[in-house]
Amino acid sequence: MAFVELNNVVKRYGSKLPVDHLNLTIQAGEIFGLLGPNGAGKSTTINMMCGLLKIDQGDIRVDGISVKDRPLDVKKRIGLVPQDLALYESMSASDNVSFFAKLYGLRGKLLQERVVEALEFVGLQDRAKEKPATFSGGMKRRLNIACAIMHHPKLIIMDEPTVGIDPQSRNHILESVRTLNKMGSTIIYTSHYMEEVAAISDRVAIMDQGHVIACGTQQELRERVSSEEKIVIKAAHIEPSAMDELQLHPRFSKVSLNEEMDTLELYVASSQHDLQDILFICAKHEVTIQSLVCEQSDLETLFLNLTGRTLRD
Repeated sequence: MAFVELNNVVKRYGSKLPVDHLNLTIQAGEIFGLLGPNGAGKSTTINMMCGLLKIDQGDIRVDGISVKDRPLDVKKRIGLVPQDLALYESMSASDNVSFFAKLYGLRGKLLQERVVEALEFVGLQDRAKEKPATFSGGMKRRLNIACAIMHHPKLIIMDEPTVGIDPQSRNHILESVRTLNKMGSTIIYTSHYMEEVAAISDRVAIMDQGHVIACGTQQELRERVSSEEKIVIKAAHIEPSAMDELQLHPRFSKVSLNEEMDTLELYVASSQHDLQDILFICAKHEVTIQSLVCEQSDLETLFLNLTGRTLRD
């Protein structure tokens, strides 16, 4: 069932269209990865979804409710974890969560219960009375999440939630995402760390220049971009004559050599069918193979093929 629907959504700034007739559907209960280089339109899209930016054309519906017609009702259903920390440094951790809870109408005993629950969820219950000014970057990011989930939102949007934090805090946040999803929340997750999106997402959309240029499971995206496989060979020494013959092979689309690493990379139609030819050519030119690994295209490679840029460009 569709939980978020973007229909022909446009955002204009003068002659520029950071979001250009965007159509996208996110299913209830999924973790949805949203990728794109800087300037692709991700943050603009998220801000329109949350009612923070006016939609110039088209509409966005969350849980069947129009953002244009009933923005306050939509906001009640959303928990936003922004890229820039939304915390009051001079207030305690519990007071920060309490402040945002009151904005959602929580009062009395329920408010107190939700504050404790949210801080326990992010592992900060023992630091409840301390101020964020004394917290590490990872702890601030976790408090940011607590402030976004205390009202039990149906949709949680996480915009770069692990920027600039240590690996332990990153792992804690990723596990939190999985847990929130299992508890029933639909998650939209953006990140510059491709491995995070690959690890947790059910489906992925890749945005560029205001459009979604690809959307599907990681396997579906692989099949769309390329059916080729990558073979990585490490050898003590690779003869130029071996490189010449491998590069001339009609079934190998790309052959490259990293001389510093003594590593040879080949893209082939099928490792199962082409491996015998590779081994024969290496043996013929006395290339001593130390290791050989067959890899499918990863999400980073897919992104580069689709946009011509790396995610951090």
